[in-house]
Amino acid sequence: MTNADRVLEALGDPTRRRVFKRLRGCARSVGEIAQGMDVSRPAVSQHLKVLKAARLVVDRAEGTRRVYAVHAQGLETLRNWLDGFWDEALAAFKDAAEQATKKHEGKSS
Repeated sequence: MTNADRVLEALGDPTRRRVFKRLRGCARSVGEIAQGMDVSRPAVSQHLKVLKAARLVVDRAEGTRRVYAVHAQGLETLRNWLDGFWDEALAAFKDAAEQATKKHEGKSS
């Protein structure tokens, strides 16, 4: 399984996406992430474990608690994977435009 696959699989779960979104802009502890969610702190910890394995979050010790933050390098992996589709789409569009131009020029002659 590639890291892009891990990222997509990790973000495929709606609860994990909500956990991940709560880390936008600032680092938070498990308790802060779990506040107001309909899942327990242990469940949030399990979701963070999956996000960490996909390299989407990093954690650090702050006293007796762990603080989680978005890991930019994991997002870069996802972006590169998505950019591959964009590159393929642009190349296909260019080929189609060139074929249409050749076809049009052939009719003009």
